[in-house]
Amino acid sequence: MTTPPATPEPPAAPGPAAPSDPSAPGRLLSPARTTATAARVLRQLRHDPRTIALLILVPCVMLFLLRYVFDGTPRTFDSIGASLLGIFPLITMFLVTSIATLRERTSGTLERLLALPLGKADLIAGYALAFGGLAVVQSALATGLAVWLLGLDVTGSPWLLLLVALLDALLGTALGLFVSAFAASEFQAVQFMPAVIFPQLLLCGLFAPRDTMQPALEAVSDVLPMSYAVDGMNEVLTHTGLTGTFVRDVLVVAGCALLVLVVGAATLRRRTP
Repeated sequence: MTTPPATPEPPAAPGPAAPSDPSAPGRLLSPARTTATAARVLRQLRHDPRTIALLILVPCVMLFLLRYVFDGTPRTFDSIGASLLGIFPLITMFLVTSIATLRERTSGTLERLLALPLGKADLIAGYALAFGGLAVVQSALATGLAVWLLGLDVTGSPWLLLLVALLDALLGTALGLFVSAFAASEFQAVQFMPAVIFPQLLLCGLFAPRDTMQPALEAVSDVLPMSYAVDGMNEVLTHTGLTGTFVRDVLVVAGCALLVLVVGAATLRRRTP
C-alpha cells in the first residue's frame, strides 16, 4: 500500500508582536516610570551639595546683593527686583539642568536608560519633575526673601510673583534639557548661555522698554519667552489683581516650557544600535 501524502500543517498563528523600541516617541507617558526617573535624579543631586547650593542659594544671594547695591535708591530695587526675581531662577536652572543632563549623556547613563522599557516622554518628564521640585523650593525662597525680608514693594499678590518665578525656573529647566543635546562637553553647554540666554536678557525689557527699541528688535523680543516673564512680573508690580495681560504672559511662558520639553524629547536617541 502506498502511504497517502502528508497533509501540510496549517501555518502557525502569528505570535505577539515584538516589543517596540522603548524610546519610541509614541509611547504613552507612565506615571510610575516618570516618578522613578525623578527619584533617581533627586538621589543623585542629594550627593552633589554644590549643585544644590547653586540652585537654592545663588538667586537669593544675588537678590540680597542687588538690594544693597541700590541701598540709597530703594525705588530702583522695586522697579527691577521683580523682573530679576524671574530671571535669576531661569538662568540658574538652565545652567544646572544643561550640565547635569549632559553629564548623563556623556557617561552613558541615558544610553542605558533608553535600552530599558522607558519611553522618551517618561525620561523627559522625570527630569522635569525632579528639577521642577527644586525650582519650587528655589522660587519660594527667592520670593519670600525679596518680599518679606528685602522689602520689595509689590501692588499685587506675592503668590502671583511666585507663580511667574516658578514658571521661569521650569522654562530654564526645559531649555537646559534641550541644549544639552547639542553640546559635547560641559564647557560647550555653558557656551550655549550667550546664545540662548543673553539675547533674551537684553531684549526682555529689563534695560529699556520694549516699545522704545528699534522695530526689528522689538519684533524679535515679541517672540522670546523671557519678555513675557518680565511683563508678567511687572503686571504684579503695578496691578492689584489678575489682568488679561498677566494671564497671557503666564500662558505664553508655560506654553514655551511645554513646547521646549516636547522638542527636547525628540533629541533623545540611542547612539549605539
